[in-house]
Amino acid sequence: MKPIQFRHLVRAGEFRKPTAGLCGGFAQANLVILPDAQAHDFLRFAQRNPKACPLLAVGEAGAWNVPALGADLDLRTDVPGYYVYRDGELAETPVSLEGLWRDDLVAFAIGCSFSFEEMLLAAGIPLRHIEQDRNIAMYRTNIPNEVAGPFGGNMVVSMRPLKARDAIRAIQITSRFPAIHGAPVHLGDPRLIGIADLARPDYGDAVEVMTDEVPVFWACGVTPQEAIRVARLPFVITHRPGYMLVTDIPNASLATL
Repeated sequence: MKPIQFRHLVRAGEFRKPTAGLCGGFAQANLVILPDAQAHDFLRFAQRNPKACPLLAVGEAGAWNVPALGADLDLRTDVPGYYVYRDGELAETPVSLEGLWRDDLVAFAIGCSFSFEEMLLAAGIPLRHIEQDRNIAMYRTNIPNEVAGPFGGNMVVSMRPLKARDAIRAIQITSRFPAIHGAPVHLGDPRLIGIADLARPDYGDAVEVMTDEVPVFWACGVTPQEAIRVARLPFVITHRPGYMLVTDIPNASLATL
């Protein structure tokens, strides 16, 4: 399925699930949508934390169609699930933003690790959350973000259990793609980055780590949602973790080598 076909499916209300494994070859994006008054501070936050917040595009105030992300794209309807934060707390989980959109809202599209999964699969590296049709497991860490204005907090990571040889190959592959989080930030003992129990992710679904596997952790585009919780802004919209915007941007165009 082409990305535009998938977005139309979502727009029609016919897809409301995590997007891992879909539209291979095209970049998926995390979303942060917030008032123009806070947009400059958030832009500085993203620039200071490029590992977790690699920017793919920034919209104009009030614009729900960002041409850099794709044709016939509507940020109000083309994401399978949204979160609405009010005063730093999750307040709503709408499936459309048509009743919430405002003329002062600025959209930030942030690279997503789902984008490089197609390359890992092509290299013969199995991904258990896709095999089991689950959302990716995501965890809060003790790795501090660089602060900008009211935005701070700690990094969120996504985890994929891999055999050692596959982990090495995954590092080689993902290192070429900093726009979709690049190489992992940690592998091995999760306690070293403040994760007490892999069976209890903060976002998404847990998957088992086998005895011959190592947990591999990538910076995650849900990190801004932790920064939003810290900032306690009156009104911010994000994607629901794992429910991404599928763009027309080819993954191959994001390679640095």
